[in-house]
Amino acid sequence: MFRESPQNTEKFLWTQHVKRKMRQYQLSESRLKRVMRAFERKEEGVAPYTCAIMQGSGTKKHPKEIWLMYQIKNKRVKIISAWRYPGISPKKEVPIPEDILKELINGTIV
Repeated sequence: MFRESPQNTEKFLWTQHVKRKMRQYQLSESRLKRVMRAFERKEEGVAPYTCAIMQGSGTKKHPKEIWLMYQIKNKRVKIISAWRYPGISPKKEVPIPEDILKELINGTIV
């Protein structure tokens, strides 16, 4: 069954890469827009100036995550990639510089 590819609009730009991944992982345009509206986690993307957002799917017994990587460019959301992650992905830890960590421990930051 062939699904129609998403079209570029005033709000969204779709890359060829994400269109291929949508077919590969059986993700629809409306499903990815729902991830954009109601994400559960947001992290810095791997590529420069990108964000990655996640929304859980599946069941408690078989959890899955849908990830979406995007970039805001000229007041439009450029959707770069999307994928399904089997299971629950580990959360990234935000590195805190040592001098800031010492100040937090000593309580000197106001």
